[in-house]
Amino acid sequence: MKTVRKYEGKKVLVLGLAKSGYNAAKLLQKLGAEVTVNDKQNIEASEDAQALQREGIRVVSGGHPLSLLDDGFELVVKNPGIPYDNPIIAGALTRDIPIITEVELASEISEAELVAVTGSNGKTTTTTMINRMLNQERAVGESRNAGNIGIPASQVAQTLTKDDTLVMEVSSFMLLGITEFHPHIAVLTNIFSNHLDYHKTREAYVRAKMRITMNQTADDYFVVNFDDPEWRTLSQQSKAQVVPFSRIDVDESGAFERDGKLYWQNEYIMGAQDIKVPGDHNVENALAAIAVAKIEGKSNEAITHVLTTFSGVRHRTQYVLTAEDRQYYNDSKATDIEATQMALKGFKQPVVLLAGGLDRGYTFEKLVPSLRNHVKAVVLFGETAQLLAESAKQAGIEQIQFADTVVDAVPAAYKLSAPGDVILLSPANASWDQYPNFEVRGDEYIKAVEQLTGEKEEK
Repeated sequence: MKTVRKYEGKKVLVLGLAKSGYNAAKLLQKLGAEVTVNDKQNIEASEDAQALQREGIRVVSGGHPLSLLDDGFELVVKNPGIPYDNPIIAGALTRDIPIITEVELASEISEAELVAVTGSNGKTTTTTMINRMLNQERAVGESRNAGNIGIPASQVAQTLTKDDTLVMEVSSFMLLGITEFHPHIAVLTNIFSNHLDYHKTREAYVRAKMRITMNQTADDYFVVNFDDPEWRTLSQQSKAQVVPFSRIDVDESGAFERDGKLYWQNEYIMGAQDIKVPGDHNVENALAAIAVAKIEGKSNEAITHVLTTFSGVRHRTQYVLTAEDRQYYNDSKATDIEATQMALKGFKQPVVLLAGGLDRGYTFEKLVPSLRNHVKAVVLFGETAQLLAESAKQAGIEQIQFADTVVDAVPAAYKLSAPGDVILLSPANASWDQYPNFEVRGDEYIKAVEQLTGEKEEK
């Protein structure tokens, strides 16, 4: 951990507890700051809040009182999910109080080389693939995952040395709160139209994503998906060395697929069909990881070992189990239409799809071709169930059922299935209408599958 003195004696407000806020508060105190944590929920009784208070950190909960801003704070470390139109954030901005997110703090104190991954879809899978590849054939140090993958970056960064690598998944929310964040290798998997309820416009969302490369120099690398003209054009904004990966529009200067084979700069790596996780989107994720691994000097054997054994990240087209010749997959992380489209493309078998969730004000016409080509029946739940049913009808699907929850949807899906089918949870929606996060939704699906089949999830 680097010695950082800029926080000594500084009054810092950590807004939002959660895992990242808890670890940021502890780190800031270690760095000599005077820390206050504020959460809108009443967290006084929580173990984390009590632990912070025992260490002398002030905790204010049950709301975001604007009067806090009168306490002379010199910095706000914000939970990424708190929007910038939140009154206390807006108030801090009018007072010219700097606002950062926890990943900025982590990057400041980390001694390790930083690899950062962002994109609308595929971030977590790509981050995990990269991390596993970088730990192959490693004689000195280790590679660690952190960030949006669910592990607080400020916690991991404290434990790493200059011999290590920090592979960080970063969301658009996190990237809005960086100033000096400087990855040696940055990866952009793709950009679709996500989180517009937060960013308001697609242009603002794209600008947030591109902040991943804003501090890079000619000594760094920007690994970019070249299969969309927009993403190719965006790469020109970077001062880093641009390294393309492409599945459709082959660019031989980077990683690419041609005739079902994966290459790095015309060097054959492996067959695309040998990647253990299904789907074209996972070929793209693998190509991004190959590019990073090759920049870092990894062998083809190290790369192929990971890609032929890695069975997927939990909740991201995760294989659960097979029972009565039916395969169950958990893709609860599919919180938008594009993610569900990608998941469906990965299956040649007929699919019984479980979908639905939070109504964000859009409809599902874009999903119709994927439904028509891959789905035999749907079981729908949540606020968007009726909207999804309309698109299923447009796709010519006759078997449309409704369920109250994911748990109820599992036995209904089984009744609509036949041997050889895939039963897939890929909601195309956020979970917040019924569940606190996509992880809980996915766990509920897995439990229901285990209860239905009498089998246990394969790990």
